[in-house]
Order: sequence, then structure tokens, then C-alpha cells
Amino acid sequence: MPGGALAATGDVDRIEAPVTVKAYLICAFASFGGIFFGYDSGYINGVTGSKVFIELVEGPGATALKGSNLSLITSILSAGTFFGAIIAGDVSDMIGRKWTVIMGCAIYILGVIIQIAESKGLACIVAGRLVAGLGVGFESAIVILYMSEICPKKVRGALVAGYQFCITIGILVASCVNYATQNRTDSGSYRIPIGIQFAWGLILGGGLMLLPDSPRYFVKRGRVEKARNALGRLRGQPGDSEYIEAELAEIIANEEYERSIIPAGSWFTGWANCFSGSVFKSNSNLRKTILGTSLQMMQQWTGVNFIFYYSTPFLQSTGAIGNPFLISLIFTLVNVCSTPISFYTVEKFGRRPLLVWGALGMLICQFLVAIIGVTVGFNKTFVNAAGDTRAVNLSAVNAQVAFIAIFIFFFASTWGPGAWIVIGEIFPLPIRSRGVALSTASNWLWNTIIAVITPYMVGETEGNLKSSVFFIWGGLCTCAFVYAFFLVPETKGLSLEQVDQMMAETTPRTSAKWKPHSTFASQMGLKGDKMDLNVEDVERKGSVF
Repeated sequence: MPGGALAATGDVDRIEAPVTVKAYLICAFASFGGIFFGYDSGYINGVTGSKVFIELVEGPGATALKGSNLSLITSILSAGTFFGAIIAGDVSDMIGRKWTVIMGCAIYILGVIIQIAESKGLACIVAGRLVAGLGVGFESAIVILYMSEICPKKVRGALVAGYQFCITIGILVASCVNYATQNRTDSGSYRIPIGIQFAWGLILGGGLMLLPDSPRYFVKRGRVEKARNALGRLRGQPGDSEYIEAELAEIIANEEYERSIIPAGSWFTGWANCFSGSVFKSNSNLRKTILGTSLQMMQQWTGVNFIFYYSTPFLQSTGAIGNPFLISLIFTLVNVCSTPISFYTVEKFGRRPLLVWGALGMLICQFLVAIIGVTVGFNKTFVNAAGDTRAVNLSAVNAQVAFIAIFIFFFASTWGPGAWIVIGEIFPLPIRSRGVALSTASNWLWNTIIAVITPYMVGETEGNLKSSVFFIWGGLCTCAFVYAFFLVPETKGLSLEQVDQMMAETTPRTSAKWKPHSTFASQMGLKGDKMDLNVEDVERKGSVF
């Protein structure tokens, strides 16, 4: 339709089709990618605890991996995911969101094959986890981007929260698989947990083959008709529907507007655009990049990974816990069962209240665990006649367990999904892929840093902070509370294009009161019921950068 026009609208309430069951199912399927993240975080604990695997790496008679080998095997995945997330931003602009995730699945499966092929020493397991990490990096960054761009605005928060829910499901599945294989005396004790990952790659990659790519990606590349077809499939509407025309016109008008501010250029210019503008201007690209990366940093600063990886050995050593798997399973179940609450609350109350009140709840729990532990709980122990360390006050330690579980509830229902939702919404289309990639890479970077430094903080021969470490997490949760109150805007109920407009006209603390007052189509050339649109001109402007 060269030289044609799109049926646009000036009505801000009619720029998106009504939500259908089909739209729900398509968008919800993409959240399955969270299984990668969760399972990969959980299964490695069982593998590194397998007697067969330990002897394979350390030699016959060994009962534990050396600290250096354990650190290498555990952390090498995060190194791969960091670089995978960074690379994926550019790849998704070149070949599309859908195909980038599918490529990530293929890389992930290759990494699993290398790990299963392990027969001697560290080489294959380390190389395999590095390669698999690249795939997880692709997936973790671009699934969020893909979901944010295809989900209807009314339920975008709830559907993206499904990604975090799938992460918790992945952790739960990993815990169950580890438990089921822990007593095996053959290579299945570590190959089975590794091999199950094949299923996740095949399901997500195969399923995405049947789904359309992001219409916003097609608009960015100047492929208007492909964008129309993709949008029609996603919304369950014919391509010439007034809703499809209006939403497509809005996406194109916003792209035209953003391109006038952020012109396309070279690969270097594309990255430099992420850091343009003033840090004191709420709508600058630099401010948005800092918001996205620091939000993911704050999510890691809450101490949730410490809870899942280190709190059980802490409490087990006091004699208060007889079955470490049971307490681990309880924590995991609290995580799984609490996350779906956010499906409702994130759309009912908004992103900003969830992050503010969630941080407040977490900091209270962390400080209570620290105070109880230092005064009458974990830190107060004695050695019994058998030479075992036991808690003086088992009730106090049980109270610590309870507050840790409450902390997990607050995290899983607020900051867990909330951080992922916001980073997918705040970036304008020209830098969205790179902005989400940088934010996701920040999550993995801080994940790695905390994993490296924590043993030195709590090790008996190192910092030996015991319960005092929860003062650190409580302090960091306090930082997250202040950060969310002053810097996180409210994006509930807005299209991605309206989020750009809102951030230009408000501050984070006043953002919840903002209402869309005009469409981008009306600002960029709406005449009567039509928006002037030369498709050839849009295609000419399409850019990978």
C-alpha cells in the first residue's frame, strides 16, 4: 500500500484490541522461558553434591569438590549469561525477537550435550555450562523483550510476571529432580539432572516456531505489512480491523517520533544512544538505562539468592533442622505459591506500589532475622557431648526460619516479577533491545558478584558473620525501598508508546496520576480518520540499529 494511509484514532482508549483467550495463551507461552533460568539455577547444587560426580572430578575417595572447582563450575554459567544477554540485544534487532530466542534454545541444547558428554575431569562440564550460559543469556533477555512487545497493555504486567513464576517452577522441578537422583550410584546421579534440560529447549524453541514475531520489531525494520500480519495474529483480529489499524498506526507514529529524537546510525551510535541525555531528565535514555540496570541490581541486592543457596546450611548446623531437603522444599514452595499473587496485584495496584511496599516488607523481615539471630538465635550455640554444634534456643531459630519464609513471600510477590516487568516497559523502541539486554546482563553480573563474595562473608574461616549478614541484606533492602519510592515510575495500564509519553511529562512520584491525553498518531499527522503514511518511506527508514 505505497503512499497509503492507516486508519488511526485520537481516542487513547481505542488503540488496542480487546483481550482474547488466544492472546492470553500466545503471550503466556513465551513466559515458559523462565524455566531455563530457574532450573539452571537449581539443578547444579544436586550435581555438585553427587558422589559419583565428585569422584569424577576430584578422583576416587573424594567426598567434596575443591572450593576452586566448585566456584568455577557454579559461576561459569553466569559469565556465559552475562555475555549472552549483551550479545542478544544486537542479534534480536538483526533477526527478530522470536528467532533470537530460538537461537538461544539451540545454543542451550548444545551446551547440555557438551555437559552430558563429560567423562573425565572439568573440561566438558565447564565448557558446557559456559555455552549453555550463552543460551540462557539470549533467552533471559529477549523473552522479556518479546513478551513486553506482544502482550496487551491491560494484562502485560500479569503475563510478564508469569516469567518469574516459571523461574520458581524451574527451581522447584530442579529440587525434586535432585532429590530423586541423590542416591543413585551411577552417572545418572548427575547426567539425569543435566539431561532434563533438553526438554526445556525443545519445548520453548519448538513452540515459538509456531508464533509470530514482535510487530514492533517489524516496524523498527520498516516491514509494515509483516507487522500488520503479526499484530493480527497476536490480537486475534483480521489485518484490516480498525483495532489493528489503530494500534499499528500508534506504533509507527511513536517510532517516527522516537527516530526524530534518536536517529539511526552505526552500530556504535546504536549503543551510544543508550547513554545519551542527562541523568537529571526523567525521560532521557541515560536515565532509563540506569533505571533498568539498577533495578536488576537492586533485585539481586535483596539477598534472595543467599536465602536459597546458603540459609539452609546455616540453620542445619544449629540442629534446629533435621531434614535440609524439607526446609529447602518449604522455601521453594513459598516462592512458587507466592508469585501468582502478583498476577492480580501488579494490575490492580500497579508496579510502583508493589516495589515500594515489597521492599518495606523485605527489610523488616531481614532485620528481624538478624536481630533474633544475634541476640537469642543462630549466633548463640553450644557444643554437645557428641561434639555437634547446637542452638541454645531452638524456638528462636525456628522464628528465624519463619521470617525467612515471610521474606520469600514478599520477594516472590513483588520484586521477583516487578523488576522484570518494569525493564520491559521503560525503553523506547530504538534502544529497547539493547536497554533490556543491559538490564538483564546487570542481573547476571550482580548474581555472580554476590555468589562470589557471600562465602567469604559467612565462611567460618573468613568473615563468619553468621546472622549478622542479614543486617547487610536488610540495609540493602532499605536502599531498594528508598530507590523504588523516588525513582520507579508507574507504568500500569499504559501502552509501551504511552510509557514514553508519561516519563516525558511526569516524575516517578507523580507518574501514577498521569493519564494519556492524546495518541502519537494524532501528534504525528492524523487527518480526520487517517494518518498520512507512505509505506515505502517507513521501509526506507527501517534500521537494525
